[in-house]
Order: sequence, then C-alpha cells, then structure tokens
Amino acid sequence: MTDPQLSCSPEELKTLFLFEKLSDDQLEELCRQGHVEIIEPGPVFAEGEPATCFYVLIEGSLVLSKLSGGEDLVISRTSQRGVYAGAWQAYLRERVPQVYPSSLRVTEPSRFFVLDADCFAEIVAEWFPMALHLLEGLFIGARNTKQIVDQRERLLALGSLSAGLTHELNNPAAAAVRATSALRDRVAHMRQKLKMIANGSLDPTSLTSLVELQEEAVELVAKAPKLTPLEASDREDELGDWFDDHDIAGGWDLAPTFVQAGLDVAWLEKVAATVDESKTLEGAIRWLNYTVETELLMNEIADSTTRVSTLVGAAKQYSQMDRAPYQTVDIRELLDSTLVMLARKIGDDITVVKEYDPAVPPIPAYAAELNQVWTNLIDNAVQAMDGVGTLTVRTVLDHEQVQIEICDTGPGVPDAIESRIFEPFFTTKPVGEGTGLGLDISWRIVVKKHQGDLNVESEPGNTRFIVRLPVEPAVKED
Repeated sequence: MTDPQLSCSPEELKTLFLFEKLSDDQLEELCRQGHVEIIEPGPVFAEGEPATCFYVLIEGSLVLSKLSGGEDLVISRTSQRGVYAGAWQAYLRERVPQVYPSSLRVTEPSRFFVLDADCFAEIVAEWFPMALHLLEGLFIGARNTKQIVDQRERLLALGSLSAGLTHELNNPAAAAVRATSALRDRVAHMRQKLKMIANGSLDPTSLTSLVELQEEAVELVAKAPKLTPLEASDREDELGDWFDDHDIAGGWDLAPTFVQAGLDVAWLEKVAATVDESKTLEGAIRWLNYTVETELLMNEIADSTTRVSTLVGAAKQYSQMDRAPYQTVDIRELLDSTLVMLARKIGDDITVVKEYDPAVPPIPAYAAELNQVWTNLIDNAVQAMDGVGTLTVRTVLDHEQVQIEICDTGPGVPDAIESRIFEPFFTTKPVGEGTGLGLDISWRIVVKKHQGDLNVESEPGNTRFIVRLPVEPAVKED
C-alpha cells in the first residue's frame, strides 16, 4: 500500500549517491519525470512481473529476494540510502525481457524516489550516451560470450563422449570379427574330423554315444564355472597329464580349451570308454575339442554383439534420441546410461558403487538435460579423484523429492571456494582445461528448469553433490 505522492526535492536527490554528480537542471528534470512516495510494509513487486518502475530508497528498509528451488532466497536486506531496484535494465529495451529480475518488499514505512521505466530508459540514453553504449556492450557481450562458451562446453562433452563410445564399440566389434574368422576355421576342421571318424572303426552305437557326449559338452560350456588363474593352471596340468597318458599328441595345447569349457578328467574317461582307445580316441578328442572351441567362439560373438547392442541402447537413452524432451523417466536408467557412456573416462581404477532406492518412482523431467547434469558431476568426481578411488551413485526417495547423490573419495572442495563453485566461469582447472560452466549449467538445469535444488557437502575423502528433483510435475512442457 502506498501513500499519496509527496513533493520531490532536487536537493534531497543530490544526497543520494546515484544522483550526486548530476547538474541542477538534471535533478530538476528527475523531479518532473518522477515522484516521491511512501510505501507501507509489504511486497512492492515480484520477480518475473512486467518491470514498470525504477525505485531508489530515500529512507526506510527494504528486502530483495530471488526464487531458488521454488522458494524466495533473500539476497539483500538493507537500510542504505540510495540503493535501487526494479526496472534498472529498461535501458536495454527489447534486447532483454523487461521483467523484474528480483522481488522487493519493505519492512517498515519507507520513502522512495520512483521513476517510470520508460522515463528511466530515455534519461539514461540522453544523459549518458557513452555509458549506455558501454553498458549495452558489456551486457550483450557477456551474454553472447556465455552462450558461445556454454555451447562449446556441450560440444566438448559430446565430442569426448563420442570418442569414448567409438572406442567402446570398436572393442566388441573387433572381437566379433576375430571370433567369426576363427569359428569358420574350426567348423572346416570339424567337417574334416567328422569324415575321418566316419571312415574309421566306430560302430553305430559308439558314434551315437560320441554325439551324445558332444551335446553334453555343449551344455557344460554354458555352465562352465569361473576359475581363478591358479585353479585353471592346476586343472590344465591334470588334463595335460591325462592326454600324455593316453598318447594324445599336443595334449597340452588342448587342455586350456577343455578347462575353459568346464570339462575334467572324469568326463574324458567317459569319452575313452565310448571309443576304441587305440584307434579312434585321439580323433574323437580332437573332434570334441573343435565342438568346444566352436561353442566358446559363438559365446564370444554373442557377448560382443550384446555389448554393442547395450552401448547403442545406452547412447540412445543418453541422447534421448527420438524421444520427447519432457517426459516421465526412470532416474536409474538415466544414471546407468551416463555411466556406460563415461565408462572409458571413469577407467578401471575407480570402483563404481550404485545404491538405488527401489521406492524412487518415475518422475517428469527433461531427460537429455538431466543426463548432462550427471555427466558434469561424474566427470568432476573422476577428475577430483585423479582416476583412483570410489564413485558412488545413490538415489533416495525423500518425501516429495527424489534425491540423487554423486559421491567421490577425492580430497574434497576447499572451504574457501565452496561458495563459488556454482558461479559462471569459476574453475579450479588450469587455463584451457575448463570453462567453469559445467556446474553453472547443471545448476540452471536443476534449479531453473526443474524447480529442484543442487548443492554440495564436502570433506576430505567424501564429497557429495546432491540433486533434489520434485516427484510431482514442477515444470511444463515447452
């Protein structure tokens, strides 16, 4: 609530630091264009409303606040004469949205000099043309610079991920090619060995039994246990000795394949009991060896192609290809796809621990942009640990919010810079290695776009970046 307008005194305006260098004529013009009014305690304007007036405090007390995570965060509480607020960006006119950048309220009856936004813009343009050009250049230049660097940051991240994905895809693809070539060779040898067995002295009953042993070998390959190097070596020695005892040439070369398939001495004794040991045992053993090798190679091809499919699926999940920007998503799937995409950067010396709360429901979100947040936070954690340590990715349902934590065992964020890490362009990396926009971008995606919250809790050996997102829709689809 405001009182009727009061008289405006040029002499009083001159006592305010904003106007102290103006001429008498300019002060008179201010009084003609503006007015003085007393505003009672309460809100004056709210962030985001059309900016219509420029306010300068003459006496009283005011509070400025900005929205953060859906709540008003007080950024200034002052009684200093001359502080100003409101439509101070009016001089930029249509170059920026003309809305109040913050909210203003007064806590006691306060007297203000009030100037219409259009009048303020005209006065600044007329009285300070050089300063106006400098301010416009500074504002627009800084905004353009931030957009360019922001885009570069995204492209660098995409390029790094693409290089890593190419490397990850190349390994299983190359393995599948090698296995296919070896498989063709083994099948050719198997055909030759089958012909030799068929021309030998195997009777139909023995041949049938041998085929049954072949099927059994295939089943055993699928169930083969994982052995330690020491266990595998001991079993290879046992099989090598058995082959020597039964006059199988090159038996020590066959032993690793049979051990990998889970075949032991007892099973080889069954083979020996099925055929004529003096005439056809070696041929039968080599035929079965080709069977085992063929099965192992087909498993390798299946594993490799499955890995390729998994990587492609993770890439599609990460990029949200062919999906709506705003959708209901499973946070766990987004985190998993990001971990897959960053696997090469994470490396083998970092242990990844996933602690997912099964109670966390799907939530509405801009999935591709959240993946960028996970990428920034995980990448920072890996760098903080210098490639060695434990990376913990945790989700928790906390009342009406989903809490996501990216934790590392690095040295922690120093107290001196903890309050600045979310500032644009602030970075602790060497010149040329970081733009200082990763956390700023993440903060804007989480807080501005999802009405969530992003903060850090840090001590040596335990740094946690904590993202909180609302379970219920807090944003609308673009």
